[in-house]
Amino acid sequence: MDTSVKKKRGPAAIWRLCPRRHALLLLSSVLIALHLATRRNHALMVFLSEKAVRPLHRALGRLNAHLPFSAAEALIALAVCALLGYLAFQLAALLRKGERGSRLYRTLVTLVSAPLTVYALFCMMWGVYYYADDFSTKSGFESGEVSVEQLESVTRYFAALADEYAPQVERDGEGCCCADRAEILRRSPEVFAKTEEEWPCLAGPPLAAKGIRCSRVMSYLDFSGFFFPFTAEANVNMDCPVSDLPATVAHELSHQRGVAKEQEANFTAVLACLDYGDPNYVYSAALLAYTHLGNALARADREAWQSIYESLDETVKRDLAERTAYWRQFRTPVQKASNAVYEGFLHSYDQTLGLKSYGACVDLLVHYYYEASLQA
Repeated sequence: MDTSVKKKRGPAAIWRLCPRRHALLLLSSVLIALHLATRRNHALMVFLSEKAVRPLHRALGRLNAHLPFSAAEALIALAVCALLGYLAFQLAALLRKGERGSRLYRTLVTLVSAPLTVYALFCMMWGVYYYADDFSTKSGFESGEVSVEQLESVTRYFAALADEYAPQVERDGEGCCCADRAEILRRSPEVFAKTEEEWPCLAGPPLAAKGIRCSRVMSYLDFSGFFFPFTAEANVNMDCPVSDLPATVAHELSHQRGVAKEQEANFTAVLACLDYGDPNYVYSAALLAYTHLGNALARADREAWQSIYESLDETVKRDLAERTAYWRQFRTPVQKASNAVYEGFLHSYDQTLGLKSYGACVDLLVHYYYEASLQA
């Protein structure tokens, strides 16, 4: 009798409660452990990113490009519905008599193995990029220290660029930017065409960014866009101010082309938009660059920043104010929690600047556009 009880309670009996879920849990754990153990092996990460991940993303991107909707959004919605349905079903089952212990155990294993599997796939399909060659390494472009004078010069350059293109974008009766969002997405496959000629490391299939239907939810989470490695789609928030949309499109397309670091994705987004030359894209990129440069200049020389800001065209100031007002309404505990989670994610991949890494494109912008700013 004692022997049978031991058998029932032994490892084999526990394994038999849900063998597939145990196997998935074990496999996911092994993959994550392997990634953590090998991710600082630069040669291996370069091999995986260039020979496996990028070709896979190109194939997935082309495949999902035929869908008139975001496969990423559909998968996320299905996953949320499946989770809620599963929890409701298991809760109802637990309220009934019989095998509550084993059912509760299987439920817990499921709730652990499912996200662990997703994270393991994420490590394989995106995490390797953080430890392979970045854009600066691939392109040979180097940046160093930035002086206040250089920062001021390039900030003025992008402020003037914003002033130049502000009248060229469509505006409503109140003077606010009202460009056609659908047209911006339609033209997105063309954005990197010229840039990839100069920077072959940014080459990729000409794919369109996808607009998210539940964009308001993204705003509450403080996301203007995201690249989904499981479908290789560049997804953008369609609810945020339209003046931000083209630069966001280019940013997510940069991720789609293998640029993992946020600061480099911002820089390559500006680079591509300016190369493209479309007024909506150039204006949006000028605002993006001016914002990051201006924030850095305000900390280094408040008077210089104030002088540049006051010189901006009123339409530019209106678009900047609209952006500020839009995002201010989402400053909630949900947004704070979302930022905390994402910052933790960035730190877990040694992106030690955390969310501040979005502003680290300043060095790249200053070094690349300084000569142009002197000639303007």
